Amino acid sequence: MTAETLNCPMCGAPTATDAPRCEHCGARLATVACPACFGMMFQGARFCSHCGALAARTELPAEARELCPRCRVEMNPVVIGKTELRECPRCEGLWVDGPALQQICADREQQSAVLGIAGTVPAAQSVEIEATIQYVPCPLCNQLMNRVNFAHCSHVIVDVCGLHGTWFDRDELRRIVEFIRAGGLEATRAKEMRELEEQRRRLREERMAAAASEPMPRSHYTADDWVDGLSAAASVLRALFG
Repeated sequence: MTAETLNCPMCGAPTATDAPRCEHCGARLATVACPACFGMMFQGARFCSHCGALAARTELPAEARELCPRCRVEMNPVVIGKTELRECPRCEGLWVDGPALQQICADREQQSAVLGIAGTVPAAQSVEIEATIQYVPCPLCNQLMNRVNFAHCSHVIVDVCGLHGTWFDRDELRRIVEFIRAGGLEATRAKEMRELEEQRRRLREERMAAAASEPMPRSHYTADDWVDGLSAAASVLRALFG
């Protein structure tokens, strides 16, 4: 779907609703302001064009300096709905710590279950293949982060620091929310359970095959032991019955 055309409030030039900045004067036009899907909203819009939710964005004063992993400029702390995160004013990427991301996933999955809006997991979108993979540093520990396919099948590649949080490039968090609402996490868990059960079945079969191929253990009793045993039994019987 083609983005709707609006006018820049600063210079009046035409621009698309999904453009974060005016191509003519450079004024910032859109920010992440949707508390439901974390979609970008045009400046001054009250409702999200992606899901219809009411905008809820509060900017906070920065207490600690954290640099954007890509632009290396200072990120701004913001609260979207009830979620506190960091936003880069240049590339519109988002830094979300571990507990906040877990809460986002849990809330969206619960909403999907309660409202019954889970459907078919979105098909993989065509993603531009990077000519050179660029690993970016964690804003807190400055160690290079791992590039991970979120939930192994979302087709959204994010940068993860196992200790501190996850970096989302522009619009990636919204795509993750759409994936969760469509039942993506549930489908991933079901797939992992099937794979685990299949591994267990194969392991049982391998153990049974290995046991069947082993020779039967030979008895450690000798013929003399067998004769002595019969003699002892006969002595007991004679003593019992006279």
